[in-house]
Amino acid sequence: MPPAVIRLHPDDGVVIARATLLPGTPVADGVAALERIPAGHKVAVRLHAPGEPVRRYGQIIGFATASIEPGRHVHVQNCGLGDFSRDYAFGKDAKPTEHVNQAAAFQGIRRPDGRVATRNYIGLLTSVNCSAHVAGLVADAFRRNPFTGADPLADYPNVDGVVALTHKTGCGMTQSEPLKLLRRTLGGYARHVNFSHVVVLGLGCEVNQIGGLMQEQRLAGRLKAMDIQSMGGTRKTVEAGIAFVRDVLAEANDVRRETVPASELTVALQCGGSDGYSGVSANPALGAASDLLVRHGGAVILSETPETYGAEHLLTRRAASREVGEKLVALMRWWEEYTSREGAEMNANPSPGNKAGGLTTILEKSLGAMAKAGSTNLVDVVKYAEPVTARGFVFMDTPGYDPVSATGQVAGGANLVCFTTGRGSVFGCKPTPSMKLATNTPMYSRMEDDMDVNCGTILDGDETVQQCGQRIFELMLRVASGERTKSENFDFGAAEFAPWVIGATM
Repeated sequence: MPPAVIRLHPDDGVVIARATLLPGTPVADGVAALERIPAGHKVAVRLHAPGEPVRRYGQIIGFATASIEPGRHVHVQNCGLGDFSRDYAFGKDAKPTEHVNQAAAFQGIRRPDGRVATRNYIGLLTSVNCSAHVAGLVADAFRRNPFTGADPLADYPNVDGVVALTHKTGCGMTQSEPLKLLRRTLGGYARHVNFSHVVVLGLGCEVNQIGGLMQEQRLAGRLKAMDIQSMGGTRKTVEAGIAFVRDVLAEANDVRRETVPASELTVALQCGGSDGYSGVSANPALGAASDLLVRHGGAVILSETPETYGAEHLLTRRAASREVGEKLVALMRWWEEYTSREGAEMNANPSPGNKAGGLTTILEKSLGAMAKAGSTNLVDVVKYAEPVTARGFVFMDTPGYDPVSATGQVAGGANLVCFTTGRGSVFGCKPTPSMKLATNTPMYSRMEDDMDVNCGTILDGDETVQQCGQRIFELMLRVASGERTKSENFDFGAAEFAPWVIGATM
């Protein structure tokens, strides 16, 4: 049987309950639990005086807000956030990546411009919320009827679907950074390799004019543009949209998968509904898979800037250059100012669900979240929805809210998403397939229809982090080759499109 607790580092003053601990359960030499400790939560193994740092992963995750006896539950009632200095040591731990001699391969769709797709969708984008319903009507015309089984795409087996990606903005917004960010996001989706054809639908009088979008993002020739007012209303626009999709279906279907190197993969790394096991099982296992992909020439994108806060000094040490490391630190300063201006604080994250799962502070959550990026060099830091062109480990600035974060990563070019969860998030991200990685076996068993990988095998003692990482990497290649994920089976991915909304709503 595995031990009752998990010790992550010799310097840690806490250990993690592998399962619920009853009072009297031994947790260290001479130390027993003094109270019930929920699964995934922390228990002290030594005395902590008020104000003393509390360490997990060998790093500071908070400070004792009261005296904590050995054997006591360590959580929000006695541990809180505090200031401490960080040594950024730019590039100190950077080292050359050992690339493999023969890269792994998958069956991808090679586009005429040379890029490689993992899926083949026709996309409907909207310039403004006012055209969202019309886009949905067009997409619905090509949706399989769950009652009759009628499938308008039955004759086009190589087309994965027609998807409408709508949002709640595009007008009533300031024409500065908020508009640029929205256009950058829409431009990234319009160019996304997993779309064979894209229609953009507008109303006609919005701030985000389609002409401006196409000019700013250099989309001429890539999009079919329609606006409801010029087309003569809803019915005529829907009819025109349906006619366009029907006209291009045969062309979209005329693709085949071929053997391509794993270097063609750009994987978005996400975590949501995290728990106390996330930084022990699924996140490190995904980190091991990320290292494998980077060694095979691919790229991984870590995001969720607020969920890296407090652990950024461990990433700057891996920065390929001081300039790259300083860009990451600058993001942290921007987020401190941003949350302060909005009357919030960085420790507003973790969420209630995270805390119920055993995460106490944003520092603790960040240290576990960054494990998804493995151990290779940080080669670039980019803005939200900016194109990711570097190969290796890249950081993208995004909020911690999963749909908004993943939307930015896909706009940046991610053609695969890997999403770890401990509480049980359900999520998809069209046009990019999303793999779900469960942190613990009980949740995986309870939600097996939604989870693609059980990383709880690490906690159960059945598998090492590296073995689980290898299994994730192999599934990446199969999913990229066309194997459907659990979220795809449920047709997730359209409602989760959520561009980051910043600035004033006018």
